Amino acid sequence: MPGLRRTGSRIGAIACMACLLAMQVACAADGSGRQPAGSLEPTSSVSATDVPGSVPVPGGTPLEPTPETPATPEPADNTLRSWYYTPNAGHRVPVVPADAAALLGAHGGRYVGPDPSKVYLTFDRGYENGNTPEILDALARNGVHATFFVTASYIRANPALVRRMADEGHVIGNHTSTHPSLPSVARDAAAFAEELAATERAFAETTGRSLDPVMRPPMGEYSALSLWRTQQLGYTSVFWGFAHRDWLTDDQPPVDVTIDRILSGSHPGAIYLLHGVSTSDTQALDEAIAGLRAQGYGFGTL
Repeated sequence: MPGLRRTGSRIGAIACMACLLAMQVACAADGSGRQPAGSLEPTSSVSATDVPGSVPVPGGTPLEPTPETPATPEPADNTLRSWYYTPNAGHRVPVVPADAAALLGAHGGRYVGPDPSKVYLTFDRGYENGNTPEILDALARNGVHATFFVTASYIRANPALVRRMADEGHVIGNHTSTHPSLPSVARDAAAFAEELAATERAFAETTGRSLDPVMRPPMGEYSALSLWRTQQLGYTSVFWGFAHRDWLTDDQPPVDVTIDRILSGSHPGAIYLLHGVSTSDTQALDEAIAGLRAQGYGFGTL
């Protein structure tokens, strides 16, 4: 994937940190403490055999809530880890560190979607930059459903947009209430649970519906304990196998560069981390979706 090397593979975590900083700046600016304003198209051309057997692909079963939480013991390890992956130019599933793959496997997380014939568009929504209506228009125009990870403050600041996401069939996942590094609250079970519960309440009050049981860890930061707590609360932790430098609103990549990155970074079951504040991502969606279909992929939700 152009412009990404192993040393730069922490780009998704950096992007999430940048989003948090932008959210904090916006909150300070208005003094309010608030942030400002099933699966589709299965294809047969990409199969499970395209996923290299040497690459661990955690979470190989469909993401559906189970009647019981796993009876695994609470881990003592709360070491902060930052998500990263090693991209490749061969459209193969990216490699992640062995300990990261093991933790995801043990605690129900994933960075690859459940169907290798599909790719998964995900958008993190911490604050609104005016692009979401156009993003939703493009998804509707192309018959694609995406997964949106929202914070409680985003829901409260943008109720009409959140209702539109839900009404148009998109999956709405939890991005926590205050966007903390989850290991920082993982020792306090009640505080950790409230980060997810507050977002659930805001979504229910706004839409009359329940959030879908998927959660994007803020800034891509996690620990064995935070993954375990997330799983115990009925959620799957969702990371990603594609991210790019799309979060600087005043330094956006050209649209053709974004399209090339998206198409070059495709792989079986790819989970794309995209930021709704990006005008480049927004303007690239139509052509990127067409290009991914031309590569043989359908589109799924998590």
